[in-house]
Amino acid sequence: MLDHKENLHAGAVNLLTRCGGLSAGDSVLIVREPPGLGYYRECIVDGLTQAAASLGIRATVVQAPFTETATAPDEALVTAMRAADLTVFLARLGDQLRFQDLPGAIRAIVCYALDGIMLGSGFGRLDHAAMVQLRDRIDNAMGQARSITVTCPAGTDFTGHVAPIDAKPKDTNTIRFPLSVHSPVPAMNFSGRIAQRGFLVGTGSRFYQPYACALEDVLFVEIEGNRITGFSGTTSDVARARAHYRGIGERYGIDPYFVHSWHCGIHPGCAFRDPARDSFERWSGSAFGNPRLLHVHTCGAYAPGEISLNILDPTITADGIALWQAGRLVPEAIPGATEILDRHPELRAAYDAPAQDCGLGPEGALSFV
Repeated sequence: MLDHKENLHAGAVNLLTRCGGLSAGDSVLIVREPPGLGYYRECIVDGLTQAAASLGIRATVVQAPFTETATAPDEALVTAMRAADLTVFLARLGDQLRFQDLPGAIRAIVCYALDGIMLGSGFGRLDHAAMVQLRDRIDNAMGQARSITVTCPAGTDFTGHVAPIDAKPKDTNTIRFPLSVHSPVPAMNFSGRIAQRGFLVGTGSRFYQPYACALEDVLFVEIEGNRITGFSGTTSDVARARAHYRGIGERYGIDPYFVHSWHCGIHPGCAFRDPARDSFERWSGSAFGNPRLLHVHTCGAYAPGEISLNILDPTITADGIALWQAGRLVPEAIPGATEILDRHPELRAAYDAPAQDCGLGPEGALSFV
């Protein structure tokens, strides 16, 4: 059995080589946040630089300030990114820029493993190329389905399909590592209701305060295509939700009730062991890769919007076949996925016993407290 240091090294090598495509003689720019902010832990920076050195890869570490809103990297950072073969963001700036066009031929990875334990776990070590292949099979299954239905134990029930024009999904302009979600499914042709427990939370696009809005019971969010058409639940939850959506919309001058897209976690090794309430920012920036969580991008006519709706333990059926069953991804139900698992027995083993920790509260549900 590998020890923690060996596991961390294996995860870092997976990031740099299988995901980043680097080899001896190449260069990597590591963009980190100022120490002490607590989002990314120090050990992950050290793990990456040490792995790069062992591979003969030149690593340079630069610091990027954390800001509530980021529209583009500054000129000095762009120059440094252009000079490197690969940029790795260990900073929320990378997540804020993930749907924006990067200048020139810049290649950039956003790392969603936030500390050494996550990078050294199955989340960081499972073969990145295999996860890309699996993601592509899931995208194909979603795109070809005549009808997709999402339900959950709390009462979610919405249905739709991917329009032919959207059959080739559009994802981020940066590279996700670990690859933990399928490509966003446009909401245009979906309708129904989302059952939200615990809280409404930000998406990592902007870091406003309060980042999470407490809910005392199940809030039902009615959706028709790209619109939230209403809320139902307790009087206080409905009032809080309306005020939260209106406030964020007014703050940024955006359509608060626009619904852009949704996607679900696909990574069997994605574990978030602390309760979400300990840091809603860290939770929303990493836990979403667990197959027990599906999130919907709302509040703003762009991905990822500013408010995320999160469904726990979804069942997702495509033409009546369950691709997710009560929060468990079923690879055997996805055309072409079994062959990938046959080539990667470690991936098959991970799906046979997927991580269950996804930041839940004491009652096994999403919780603000």
